[in-house]
Amino acid sequence: MTTTVRVSRPERLRTKVRVPGDKSISHRSLILNAIADGDAVVERILDSDDVRSTAACLRALGVAIDWPEASDRALVHGRGLRGLCESADVLDCGNSGTTMRLMSGLLAGQPFLSILSGDDSLRTRPMGRVITPLQQMGAHLHGRKSDTLAPLVIRGGGLHGTRYESPVASAQVKSAVLLAGLYADGPVTVTEPEASRDHTERMLAAMGCHIETAAHAVRIEQPSRLSPLPIRVPGDISSAAPWLVLGACHPDAEIVIENVNVNPTRTGLLDILDAMGASVDISEPRMAGGEPVADLVVRTSDLRATRVDGGVVPRAIDELPLVAILGCFAQGDTVIAGAAELRVKESDRVEAVVRVLGSMGADITPRDDGFVVHGPCRLTGATVDAGGDHRVGMLAAIAGALATDTTEVVHDAVGVSYPRFWDDLRDASLGGVAAR
Repeated sequence: MTTTVRVSRPERLRTKVRVPGDKSISHRSLILNAIADGDAVVERILDSDDVRSTAACLRALGVAIDWPEASDRALVHGRGLRGLCESADVLDCGNSGTTMRLMSGLLAGQPFLSILSGDDSLRTRPMGRVITPLQQMGAHLHGRKSDTLAPLVIRGGGLHGTRYESPVASAQVKSAVLLAGLYADGPVTVTEPEASRDHTERMLAAMGCHIETAAHAVRIEQPSRLSPLPIRVPGDISSAAPWLVLGACHPDAEIVIENVNVNPTRTGLLDILDAMGASVDISEPRMAGGEPVADLVVRTSDLRATRVDGGVVPRAIDELPLVAILGCFAQGDTVIAGAAELRVKESDRVEAVVRVLGSMGADITPRDDGFVVHGPCRLTGATVDAGGDHRVGMLAAIAGALATDTTEVVHDAVGVSYPRFWDDLRDASLGGVAAR
């Protein structure tokens, strides 16, 4: 049965929120510890559908992972760099592009056959971007539609060093190549047009791998072993983003978001908020698990329009749909450009942003590589279908919490990255959210 969630605007917002563990780090903590020499505990791991897909794939490859249901603590029993075994069945990545792309890199170095597949949505997402560099390294890797789509068939092993210049700034592509580089017979270098998130590099360095970084390039050499990396996963800034936007746009708000990862390769949204004049304080900065962490405090703000393009785009790619809401409450035209990557996510997020906010009264124009919001706009309640995309589900929810009248959201899929989202929003809005 389809669940409909009703959202209305609360008069006042005063709340503290502790968002779930970082999704990107959660995936990598499982994958990298699976090939480490020994056991590692991962605390505050994101208990979501996508991360569970990664765990299921690793278990099928012989990795023991003790991770009870409804728990944020996992124990990974590492098998070493060469301890994985061939799966007896297809590896199901669910809806997780991170799982499929990173596992492709890992499996390209294994001396056995693997098949990766996923749900209908994942089988339409571009995989040529990882197939091409892995083939360049000598991997026997093929997919549908002339090696562009899943399912993927990988006959691993026999990889050699390479220098790969990626045409896109993508941490998933970079990480896939670096994971394959753990098994290559020579150094592997990946260069990007702009810097993407660097969690893989940080974790590999902490595990004893020789990593060199310069400008937008990363170089890795095959290690003899990886040390286990116990980690306490910091809060995901992508899950903090809805609260940052809600607090900045609501007429009477102060929201504290605790323990958020503020890695500079992920903080594009904070730069955008600053450019738009938002009141956001970064307090209690500290390090946790090799990542910079802080508490964020956002308050009601007078916003001005801005242009988002260039290097900030890959640092805020998952948060850009929410920037459209900021544009609705800002004076002037807010422009998102150079973000064609939005069109090949779990859904076409350019189309989804224009559809959702347009149905609520926003003056928004699509572009091939983004959108333009002509602000300020008056949002009104509507019935919105998120189309099974978790980011669109949260976009609709936050827009509903800022709109007049009531908004109904269906097919929200927020459990993919933020299982407690509706509970947290209900608590923050003092009853302004109700499921039926």
